[in-house]
Amino acid sequence: MSAVSTVQQVDLSKGIVKGAIAGLGGGVVFGMMMAMMGMLPMVAGLVGSESPVVGALVHMVISAAIGAFYGAALTLGRFKLSTGFAVVSGMINGVIWWVLGALILMPIGLGMANMVFQIGTTQWLSLMGHLIYGVVTGLLFVWLIRRG
Repeated sequence: MSAVSTVQQVDLSKGIVKGAIAGLGGGVVFGMMMAMMGMLPMVAGLVGSESPVVGALVHMVISAAIGAFYGAALTLGRFKLSTGFAVVSGMINGVIWWVLGALILMPIGLGMANMVFQIGTTQWLSLMGHLIYGVVTGLLFVWLIRRG
């Protein structure tokens, strides 16, 4: 297969599934970073827990869902997929979800609405994690699409 694939060859359901799988891959990498920074208990707080294991599970569910949205968007957009496109679109996806997740939904979900759009060291580290998540997810998605 050529170095550039077209997502139009993949139906929406396959794009969603491959996106979710790619999102899980990105989630594992980002989750390891979160675990090293002690952030998983905070994620667990979204479901009323403090357990790092629960936090990891919540994080992986969110990662798969975001990956599924990514896969659907790329499938519906019928983009030409290349490694460069995967990196750039993955980074854009990471930034979008950093703003939506880390800067808006997470503080609200934890009952800290006063922290919405508050950016400090933790949020900048979160941006780095979201960018890495996005790049890994993008690259895995393109690889999965190329595999057929």
